[in-house]
Amino acid sequence: MSIVTLQLGQCGNQIGFEVFDALFSDAHYHQGLCSKRENEAYQASCKERFFSEEENGVPIARAVLVDMEPKVINQTLSKAAQSGRWKYGQHSCFCQKKGSGNNWAYGYSVHGPRHEESIMNLIQKEVEKCDSLSGFFIIMSMAGGTGSGLGAFVTQNLQDQYSNSLKMNQIIWPYGTGEVIVQNYNSILTLSHLYRSSDALLVHENDAVHKICAKLMNIKQISFSDINQVLAHQLGSVFQPTYSVEGSFHYRRNPLGDLMENLVPHPEFKMLGVRNIPQMSENSLAYSTFTWAGLLKHLRQMLISNAKMEEGINWHVRPPVSGLPTLSKELHFNTSIANLVILRGKSVHTADLGGFKDPALYTSWLEPDNAFSVWKTQRAFSKYEKSAALVSNSQFLVKPLDMIVGKAWNMFASKAYIHQYTKFGIEEEDFLDSFTLLEQVIASYCNLRF
Repeated sequence: MSIVTLQLGQCGNQIGFEVFDALFSDAHYHQGLCSKRENEAYQASCKERFFSEEENGVPIARAVLVDMEPKVINQTLSKAAQSGRWKYGQHSCFCQKKGSGNNWAYGYSVHGPRHEESIMNLIQKEVEKCDSLSGFFIIMSMAGGTGSGLGAFVTQNLQDQYSNSLKMNQIIWPYGTGEVIVQNYNSILTLSHLYRSSDALLVHENDAVHKICAKLMNIKQISFSDINQVLAHQLGSVFQPTYSVEGSFHYRRNPLGDLMENLVPHPEFKMLGVRNIPQMSENSLAYSTFTWAGLLKHLRQMLISNAKMEEGINWHVRPPVSGLPTLSKELHFNTSIANLVILRGKSVHTADLGGFKDPALYTSWLEPDNAFSVWKTQRAFSKYEKSAALVSNSQFLVKPLDMIVGKAWNMFASKAYIHQYTKFGIEEEDFLDSFTLLEQVIASYCNLRF
């Protein structure tokens, strides 16, 4: 089954390019550590999901690119074409001459309705190229104008027009220090609208990815391209093919459907995060060896202590022991609803995942058998002989979400910048609805402990 990717705004288009490039590079990596037959099956599965073939043999990304300014889309198209390995479709882009000026209301209320027909037609054409549609993967930022405002509008339209297809939004959480003065307004409006129309939100925090670039990849002058490559690696480690069942050499056909089934048991809980191990520079990798026991011990502790990378993990955080009074509040134990571990590489069948089946990791209303899943393949990912990804539906976003809602509320209480939204039809009631919905989300995730 195929996934149609929507790249929205500057952020969505730049990340989208890196994602397709990472998927293609991995699928054609010459050292997959598996048999030729298995490697060919892996390549075919990746291609069916993300690429369609053209006459001259160059794969075409199953993607629609949308931005309200032409510069980034033109750069993205030419970078893909110059690679000579894959490209975007000739008629898969929509752009205009004037952006949204970081105003969510302009993207949602002006650009959205004005260009709805053109954008939805492009999406329909892409869908018609799929033999079987798994769903939509929508890449967008949360803090700007086009990606966030138009992104929310398009997601709503997809919900109306493709109600039986799954929609996963990959959203980029803004830097805490701020990129845009109204980023907290844009963020709460984006999140609240997506919570109504999307099936799952896969969240990456810019601050966390920036730290990975600095501490693990040893990059001195960090660019957006560096950050996007780390994001693309994490997404690739989730979406590349894995076996459908233990002991089978058939790859699962419906990755989005399987992800939702394993990770989103209730529509009140849609926030997903990704952690990867190992992640390091080429130079460090040459001197490193890994065991499954070591990787999984670190990954489990990253989960329960809510660490985004393996450096600087707090090893003092422990799951609460049933029957004993809990002290975990001081230690910020991260309770999960559901976890999916994806293992790729050598001797994958020897990995012991018992540590992730501990009932203390999960909310009381789900048994670990229902809350924990594992996907595997012997095919190595990228340059790592062994690698693990964890996709988690947990309390990891409670603090950042609470912070964004609090900052937005403080601005709203003094009516700061509200006029920029009301002049494009987003009223104070819309803000209040957003606050109410997100405060309910925060409360629901906080109550997982009980």
